[in-house]
Amino acid sequence: MDIAAASMAMSQSTLSTVLGVRVLSMAKDQAVQQGQDLVRMMQQSLDPNLGRLLDVRA
Repeated sequence: MDIAAASMAMSQSTLSTVLGVRVLSMAKDQAVQQGQDLVRMMQQSLDPNLGRLLDVRA
């Protein structure tokens, strides 16, 4: 293997790694945003008094 081919292989490997990290970062950011949206939606839709009283009379 000559130096040019080795350099090209290393460059492609580095690019692949950088792109993989970037895609994972984007996926993480999206998951964080979806989690925040879910928490916000649950806070708005749940009744805080729901489940406080339980009628156990038979």
